[in-house]
Amino acid sequence: MKLGVVFPQTEIGDDPGVIRAYAQGVEAAGFDFLSAYDHVLGHRPADPKQWSELGPYTDAHAFHEVFVLFAYLAALTTRLELVTEVLVLPIRQTVLVAKQAAEIDLLSGGRLRLGIGVGWNPEESRAMGMSFRERGRRVVEQVELLRRLWQEDVVTMRGQFHDVAQGGIRPRRRGASIPIWIGGAAPVVLQRAASIADGFMLEHPLEEAPGIIEEINRLRRDRHRESQPFGFAARVHLREDAIDWAVDTARAWRDIGVTHLAVETMDEGLIDPERHLGLAAAFIDAWNSAPRPGPLNRNLDKR
Repeated sequence: MKLGVVFPQTEIGDDPGVIRAYAQGVEAAGFDFLSAYDHVLGHRPADPKQWSELGPYTDAHAFHEVFVLFAYLAALTTRLELVTEVLVLPIRQTVLVAKQAAEIDLLSGGRLRLGIGVGWNPEESRAMGMSFRERGRRVVEQVELLRRLWQEDVVTMRGQFHDVAQGGIRPRRRGASIPIWIGGAAPVVLQRAASIADGFMLEHPLEEAPGIIEEINRLRRDRHRESQPFGFAARVHLREDAIDWAVDTARAWRDIGVTHLAVETMDEGLIDPERHLGLAAAFIDAWNSAPRPGPLNRNLDKR
């Protein structure tokens, strides 16, 4: 199982030197990848209580633009995989995303993994000029166009949402295929992932995950995609007083078939960015040194 960290988007601040030190520290600690959440626009809700039922972020939360961030980090690291988890794809112009992703893939030496989702924020979709209702249908067509633009010199595609005539993007890595993973929890997302994705990012609790993995694998067999590479990702939230629990939980995720696991340090009141890095490093030290545990106590507090 590959281990990564969630970039502490909303808490790391805006000092480039701090961001550089964090990414290089993550790589030096031995992590395999760094994943970053994504939002373009924050919305200030009239009723914060009602808004909390939709999602956790408002205009008060800072989000570094993920493609610009990854271009910066690609130059500062040498082996760290850079993962969008998740890019809100339907609010973006597909051809521009293809161009940006191909550029980062090229400059990083093939270290980009594109995790995508449909998003939860209707106000963000509206501000970006995209239909919130049509985002599910749009994302399927987007994935098709992305892959064609990365793999074909010239593309013509006329669909419900796209009209491309004899268009291509350069530069790009010749023959490269950037992995596209899908995240979400709705049943339709499972079908979408089984049909078009290279991996699935679980948003389910550990107890439900085996059934979800089994269902996606069944759907992939039904679509005759079982021979194609496919991965599963999950996250573990870290607390400074519960490193051993996090290690045990991570091993439980591995044992049910998760191939990529990221640890998240946000929302723990870690004001100093160095504490985010220190907590992540403490986890990987414990992971590397801990003996194989017995069965996980599933009744432990998951947070």
